[in-house]
Formats: sequence, C-alpha cells, structure tokens
Amino acid sequence: MKLTDLKPASGSTKKRKIVGRGVGSGHGKTSCRGTKGQNCRSGGKRPPWFEGGQMPLQRRLPKRGFTNIFKKKYEILNLSDLERIAATEDNFTEDSLREKKIIGNKGRLKILGDGELKKKITISAAKFSKSAIEKIEAAGGKAEVV
Repeated sequence: MKLTDLKPASGSTKKRKIVGRGVGSGHGKTSCRGTKGQNCRSGGKRPPWFEGGQMPLQRRLPKRGFTNIFKKKYEILNLSDLERIAATEDNFTEDSLREKKIIGNKGRLKILGDGELKKKITISAAKFSKSAIEKIEAAGGKAEVV
C-alpha cells in the first residue's frame, strides 16, 4: 500500500455543483435559482428576520419605560472590600481608590455596609448607607461625606 493508493470512503465526498455552464449540464440557464422574482436576482436574499412584509415583531410590540438622563450614577464599594484593602492604609478617598483601580470612573463613590470592619479607617465618599456608617464608627473609624 502506498500513499497514492489512499481514497476516501465511498459516499463520503460529493462533487461540487457547477452552475451556469449551459443547458446540457442540468444546471445552466437560470443556475438552479428558478425563474423571476427577488430570489433569482443578485443580492436578492432577504435577512433572516424578514417576516414576508408583515409588520415586524419589534414594531408590533409596545415601547415601555424610559431612561432618566439626570440619574446620578454611583460606584459601589462594600465594607468587606475595604477590610480586604485596609491592610495597606487606613485613609481612603475617591481619588486614591481610583488610582489603585478598585473603583471605576463611571460615577461618585457610595459605601455599603455589607461585611464586617475590624480596623479603624477614615473614608471620604459621596454617600454612605446607614449600616456602613454604624459599622465604620463602631470600629472607631470616621465616615466623611464629600
């Protein structure tokens, strides 16, 4: 047996359909596209979401709600996250947290009270939840609203 003797299993391969090469080929004249109409033209395929001319689904459904352009956006930080990073320092501001990439640049900083705080820290932020203020002060720290 040689490498040149190898052939694919019978029935596993098909010959490519050659279209538009004369009537005698069986695939000539209209090249298997049928006669007349949108589908036989070049570029005449419709997108998959086309519903045959009926009103499309996204236009049949009603619009709901709105987006408030005046909504204030906040970057959220939990006390559990502060406890994790409090080993390096004990004074936090929005700018220092942004420099370390702990919070993003989308909005002001809000501290939430999820988690426990054992170390005394000072933090200044735009907003605090009630539980966050209680836990920070219980640990001997200070919460400053900027």
